[in-house]
Amino acid sequence: MPEALTHSELAGLNSEPLLGDTIGAAFDQTAARYPDACALVVGHQSVRWSYREYQREVDRLACGLLALGLQPGDRVGIWAPNCYEWCLTQFATAKIGAIMVCINPAYRRYELEYALNKVQCKAVICAAAFKSSDYLGMLRALAPELSGCAPGALQAAALPALTTVIRMGSAVTAGMFNFAQVCEMGGEAQRGQLAALGASLKATDAINIQFTSGTTGNPKGATLTHRNILNNGKLVGDGMRLTAADKLCIPVPLYHCFGMVMGNLACVTHGAAAVFPSEAFEPGATLAAVAEERCTALHGVPTMFIAELEHADFHSHDLSSLRTGIMAGAPCPVEVMKRVLGEMHMREVLIAYGQTETSPVNHMTSADDDIDKRVGSVGRPAPHCEIRIVDAAGSVVPVGVQGEICCRGPSVMLGYWGDPERTAQTIDRDGWLHSGDLGVMDEQGYTRVTGRIKDMIIRGGENIYPREIEEFLYTHPDIQEVQVFGIPDERYGEQVCAWIKARPGAALDGDQVRVFCRDRISHFKVPGLIRFVQDFPMTVTGKMQKFVMREQTLQALSAES
Repeated sequence: MPEALTHSELAGLNSEPLLGDTIGAAFDQTAARYPDACALVVGHQSVRWSYREYQREVDRLACGLLALGLQPGDRVGIWAPNCYEWCLTQFATAKIGAIMVCINPAYRRYELEYALNKVQCKAVICAAAFKSSDYLGMLRALAPELSGCAPGALQAAALPALTTVIRMGSAVTAGMFNFAQVCEMGGEAQRGQLAALGASLKATDAINIQFTSGTTGNPKGATLTHRNILNNGKLVGDGMRLTAADKLCIPVPLYHCFGMVMGNLACVTHGAAAVFPSEAFEPGATLAAVAEERCTALHGVPTMFIAELEHADFHSHDLSSLRTGIMAGAPCPVEVMKRVLGEMHMREVLIAYGQTETSPVNHMTSADDDIDKRVGSVGRPAPHCEIRIVDAAGSVVPVGVQGEICCRGPSVMLGYWGDPERTAQTIDRDGWLHSGDLGVMDEQGYTRVTGRIKDMIIRGGENIYPREIEEFLYTHPDIQEVQVFGIPDERYGEQVCAWIKARPGAALDGDQVRVFCRDRISHFKVPGLIRFVQDFPMTVTGKMQKFVMREQTLQALSAES
């Protein structure tokens, strides 16, 4: 361990050189090295491919996209839950140099229209439907011209850049190609074109646009390169010590960096197998996939691990093959971590932290870190990442002092697509990306995330950080999950509100919670309003939506008054 830090600034290790390949080249190298190794398992679609078979299917789709006239730099949207078509699209677009645009499976018509037009998607590949979302119906509503046009010849008033819609499934829809049909379109000319493109594409080319889910304003399209996400996938796989003998269970969504980078690219850079148990997270399906496939690694956010541990059939599944995985997206309560280490056998589970804008990981614990580091921090700077924590003036703060977490290095995005103003607000002139997250670095370089700058509650002049109260409330034996945020208050300006999910069978009320807080935390931090809930509003990736909780709380208070 290096000498103790005095200021909150540290660079990750750089002993391993960065990959200079494109994603397509890296994929082909792995397929050549491990042709018969298991590469992709999609249980709900009965897909099981070796790397040789996976490569063949990727190339078939890539040639089909070329036959449709798609070129390097064209934007291709992918709108679907987890499925093999999503995986093929990720690598096929990378091979032809098209920029894959990840569209949130939960988007509705307005959000879809904004996303497609913001980045001017030329093509979109989509599922027919998912849960309550009728994807094809929304597309037809936005582009009624589909009903009267030939596939690939769309001219829609509301979506002027979009020419091509490729739908999944075997049913036929007017104006749309079928996914399987496109995979059959390529010939010798396209195979030659694909080989030539492989030699001309650069690792610094933009290859992916990820829409961030902001709490205000329209989503921003974080633009990432081959170099960004390929190296980020590799560093995550390195941290998990992946090899070609590993199988990684991926119940997190592909549309987000957690699935496509920390999942798919972590596997491809190490010759490991990616296992997808279901279209969207289902704890039972995840446990079954781990047991049946003898998975050695498992990804998830803490709420997913909680759901798995609490599942009625948990003890009927043999999880002894598990060794590692990534837990990210939110802080992990210590009791949950103990059960993950013990009952799920994940002795080398890692905590990772970052943002979409950093591809996404810029902090990670190591497989050897003790439990206190895994629940009390997000680890140290990831390889090749520089981290500093700064005050409001931009000066680096001493260790132990709270400030904004900033990152610089090869994982930082190119910028927000078509939005130089918001890019400049996020990445300063020296290349530092400002996260908006508050954190504290210790003398060993471990960072503890303490909250969001915008989440801070100001009650009667006192600055209150919700994360601190949440961590305290998690020590209550009857509290399973908790979220704390501020709501307007006439007397104090803001009041502390807590949403609590009690453990099954627990008899807990607001007064008991307040008694638990009394004399243990400052009086102004004790929640003035407590609501007991069964579920929390979350994004598809499992991130809590406090702005939705705040809105629902205010609506309920208004109705009560």
